[in-house]
Amino acid sequence: MTISLNIRQAVEASGLTRSHLYIAMSDGKLTARKAGRRTIIMADDLRRYVESLPTAREG
Repeated sequence: MTISLNIRQAVEASGLTRSHLYIAMSDGKLTARKAGRRTIIMADDLRRYVESLPTAREG
């Protein structure tokens, strides 16, 4: 069971770019935590953020 992800893992899990994640963090839309020098994102926070993104429209 994964509780937290580092940035590389969050990029892989979400399919978003590193830049997108950092912008979301700086805008306050995605919460990050620091463990020493390492930035981590709680898996539940990443899931909620991705689920909050607008849906793609077909056609």
